Amino acid sequence: MKNLVNWLVRPPSDGPASVLFLRLMAGGVFLWEGILKFVYVNQGVGRFTKLGMPFPHLTANFVGCLEIVGGLLLLSGLMTRLISIPFIIEMIVAILSTKISLYLGTSPLPLPPSPPQFGMWAVLHEVRSEYAQLLTTAFLLVNGPGKWSLDALLQRKRRTRKVPSKMQTVYS
Repeated sequence: MKNLVNWLVRPPSDGPASVLFLRLMAGGVFLWEGILKFVYVNQGVGRFTKLGMPFPHLTANFVGCLEIVGGLLLLSGLMTRLISIPFIIEMIVAILSTKISLYLGTSPLPLPPSPPQFGMWAVLHEVRSEYAQLLTTAFLLVNGPGKWSLDALLQRKRRTRKVPSKMQTVYS
């Protein structure tokens, strides 16, 4: 258990700097989608009500807050692995709660504006955002936030505190 916690809270600090682009993409999308849940009822409480989510007001507000706070964490690269876990779960729930009914043609949400409007091709077309978010956050969970992140900065600071300076060694 200690190894798992260590793995989650101490991601590698030497990953490629280009991971920043993945964090910016996923974090930005989660941030603005979280804000939209509060700004437009049809994106928050209304959507959760139509989908039959339990306690839609509470659930929409919780998910909106998770996306705003988590999006900011991804953008900054702080607690990247930890926040990736609820985002992966959220994307799986989003896919299951919206795409099965789209496949069957029974979606309570508005159908896509142009064909295909239901079935496999409609699902494959409409799932693209959730699929990208799911795989991006899974990548960040596995590989960490990259070297241009607050997680990496904190790792470097921890290492420099643990290594005694040359002066301490000479005078000890």
